[in-house]
Amino acid sequence: MADFQSHLKEFDAEQMRLMAGSVDPLDKTKELAEKLGVTFPVAYGMDAEDISGKTGAFYEAQKKIIQPTGLLVRPDKTVEVGVFSTGPVGRFVAQDVLKLVRFYKSRAKK
Repeated sequence: MADFQSHLKEFDAEQMRLMAGSVDPLDKTKELAEKLGVTFPVAYGMDAEDISGKTGAFYEAQKKIIQPTGLLVRPDKTVEVGVFSTGPVGRFVAQDVLKLVRFYKSRAKK
């Protein structure tokens, strides 16, 4: 989340909105968001198994968590790109998302 926060002005310039979600309760989610200086919305108390079923995110039943999952959603609310991990690596990187969106926009202008 901190990576995306550090590029927030660039996302704003591209007219992109950010949001994150967590299975943690409000207090833990708020604590982490404050620690990282996150100013975009962060959902809390998400049901990991339910989210996994709806998105395909990898659900770790023993810990009742979902592994990192990133979705780039189009203005029409359909998914353009999804990044799904089965462990702590394999996440969206803010700069890569920005490059991809700029590439798509440049193609659309032609």
